[in-house]
Amino acid sequence: MASANTSCLEENFSCSICLDVFNSPVTTACEVPCDFCTGTQLKAVKSCLVCLISYCQNHLEPHHRVAGLKKHRLVEPMDCLEDRMCKKHNQLLELFCQTEQVSVCQFCTETDHKSHPVVPLKEEYEVKTAQLGKIESEVPQMIQERKLKIQEIKEADRQITDVGQVLTALISYVEKWRDDFNQMIKEKRKSSEIQTEDLVKELEQEIEDLTNRSSEVKQLSHTKDHLHFLQAFRSLKDPPPTRDWTTVEVRPLSSVGTLRRSLDQLEETLNMEMKKLRDDAELKRVQQYAVDVTLDPDTAHTTLILSRDGKRVHDGGLKKTLGRSLKRFTNFFCVVTKQHFSSGRFYFEVQVKDKTAWCLGVARASISRKCVKLTTETGCWTLHYDKDGLLFSDNTFIRLPLRAELQKVGVFVDYDEGLVSFHDVEARVHLYSATGCTFSEPLYPLLRPCLGNGGTNSAPLIISPVNKTV
Repeated sequence: MASANTSCLEENFSCSICLDVFNSPVTTACEVPCDFCTGTQLKAVKSCLVCLISYCQNHLEPHHRVAGLKKHRLVEPMDCLEDRMCKKHNQLLELFCQTEQVSVCQFCTETDHKSHPVVPLKEEYEVKTAQLGKIESEVPQMIQERKLKIQEIKEADRQITDVGQVLTALISYVEKWRDDFNQMIKEKRKSSEIQTEDLVKELEQEIEDLTNRSSEVKQLSHTKDHLHFLQAFRSLKDPPPTRDWTTVEVRPLSSVGTLRRSLDQLEETLNMEMKKLRDDAELKRVQQYAVDVTLDPDTAHTTLILSRDGKRVHDGGLKKTLGRSLKRFTNFFCVVTKQHFSSGRFYFEVQVKDKTAWCLGVARASISRKCVKLTTETGCWTLHYDKDGLLFSDNTFIRLPLRAELQKVGVFVDYDEGLVSFHDVEARVHLYSATGCTFSEPLYPLLRPCLGNGGTNSAPLIISPVNKTV
């Protein structure tokens, strides 16, 4: 009985063209209307492949009564009957030629398509449906690849723009230095004008005095009067007071020393500004790869407390009784996100404000939950901060300079390039980059708020929304 019911259902819910059972059948106000009805068209119950007309129950009656019409082939109602008929043989297109990839009728297989492989429409439909499924699965990937390519093109344009902005800024600094240098020379010249005039006057006066003395000496040397000579010589005995000009150093205002000091200062300033501009441009670039991640409570150490939205974590001080989870960290107060990344680039930011110790970065999927060290050897690429300062956890810790208190840290990963970089978001400064990393499995963002230490380090680590700058 069940078999009979199933057969009946399949017959009622089968496609009249491909004969396959409908996957998602729906009803409409009028399926196929009767072509003979005038005014309000009734629903067709059969379509005639000879008349190429669809009939309601009333207008179909002659096909059951008239001898000539009884020979017509009736099928389930079809719309657009002309398109379903072979134009050459006026027969229903029920078969598919695989050689020419067209629908054909039975007579076509005996003439034009006699040597071609031909299958029922349903069979070819199933083949094409499978191909369509493959295409359907490939299209999103193709779309994603093209979106990434657009992103790469825009990034290249953005980098060109950033380089132009850096060069423009550097030119501005050089021009400002030139103006400042010229102003300094101008001010020095102005302040030394009076001193210069006094020195020249003093020298001119001494020259005049010495010239007069020279004249007197010359005249006296021609005197033959002994008495006059001796009396005049007494006045020449003491020369006029003069300065020892060998001790007076005269330097041009734009001396080599002054210029060198200015150029050294310019070089130092340019290096600082170049690093600042480069770091700022780099941060803008990586922020374009921001992802939305949330913490996975099933991985959190039992002392950690997570917010409901999965964005905050801090040390609660006491171990909680939680369900067993093979993903849970047991030795370190760590937690990773629900999301992981196996290719491409991604970036996220974590607020570390008011904390005295913390650790954050990324970890590979296979990291031991009983891990006793968070280093690259154990599958972690993390930045640490405590009372001793900032360091990166390589096989040996790499101590990093810390210019000011960190407020927010940005973490960028280029999976394919093997790069993990850390950024001071507020100061817009690059902190450290681990290069040449080898990633062979998914990476998870990792946060470790460290011990609360009686409240001194109770502030949470917060996954913050990225404010993308342009």
